[in-house]
Amino acid sequence: MEFEKLKKIIADTLNTDGEAITMDTHLINDLGADSLDLLQISMAVEREFDIEIPEDQMDALCQVRGAVDYIRHIAGK
Repeated sequence: MEFEKLKKIIADTLNTDGEAITMDTHLINDLGADSLDLLQISMAVEREFDIEIPEDQMDALCQVRGAVDYIRHIAGK
């Protein structure tokens, strides 16, 4: 469930095909995201999952698997 929501956020933010996004996708290396894209994604994730991502945890969002694990951990799932 987290993966599907995250995939939609990433696809919408980066204007890319969501089908190309997998758990192993790296947002910078594979999709060409920059720091502004990551900030927009993190803000959308915070809104969608009602969580707060500290600035020092932003690296967790660079790879989809890490982001999903982080969301699950913070959301207590």
